[in-house]
Amino acid sequence: MVTSITSFGRSGLYDWMIQRVTALVLVAYTVFMVCYLAFGDVPTYEQWKGLFEGTAMRIFTLLALLSMAAHAWIGLWSVSTDYIKPTGARFVFQSVCGLLTFIYVVWGIQILWGI
Repeated sequence: MVTSITSFGRSGLYDWMIQRVTALVLVAYTVFMVCYLAFGDVPTYEQWKGLFEGTAMRIFTLLALLSMAAHAWIGLWSVSTDYIKPTGARFVFQSVCGLLTFIYVVWGIQILWGI
């Protein structure tokens, strides 16, 4: 069996499942944040800080951040393999997407955990 080194999962079905699970995490995080903002007062800096100081919220946010990265990578990988036919251009596109995703995750972790 031939495997792609740039695919996130082991197979198309595995990638599809990751897409669905990460989408559910992102929906749950979005619903939580929308409800937090819609049904409360306009949050002050202290309230935001208090919300994100909790370990549960930090873990939930980290899970959403990692889900966003995996979801975006699989989606962009799928689009690039379908629509960018020249191998060199596809490699550059996927490399830039991978680098930006990595930077986004590292930066998000630094912001979230104050490292």
